[in-house]
Amino acid sequence: MMEGDSITESAIKPSDMARTRAHVFVSGRVQGVYYRATTRERAQDQGVDGWVRNLDDGRVEAVFEGPEADVDAMVEFCHEGSERANVTDVEVEFEEPRGIDGFEVRW
Repeated sequence: MMEGDSITESAIKPSDMARTRAHVFVSGRVQGVYYRATTRERAQDQGVDGWVRNLDDGRVEAVFEGPEADVDAMVEFCHEGSERANVTDVEVEFEEPRGIDGFEVRW
């Protein structure tokens, strides 16, 4: 790039950005409080692919795939969750993306 040249954010397409994957486990009062539905809505608004589900031990498990900044935003969201949630812990493992397309609530 020559001096004075710059790339604007609008010139960078999401498909050009490196994808990342976060595997998240959320503890606290996170079931029966619209946590999964709110997570799905936020992920769709953010343009992040993946899934979310309740676990038998009372936690919520989620996977987010997309551009790093968007996945990071979803991980941050997990610390708060839905309005009625009371999150006490969030565990995150970053993994290689697997090419998930879309976002769903799993049962």
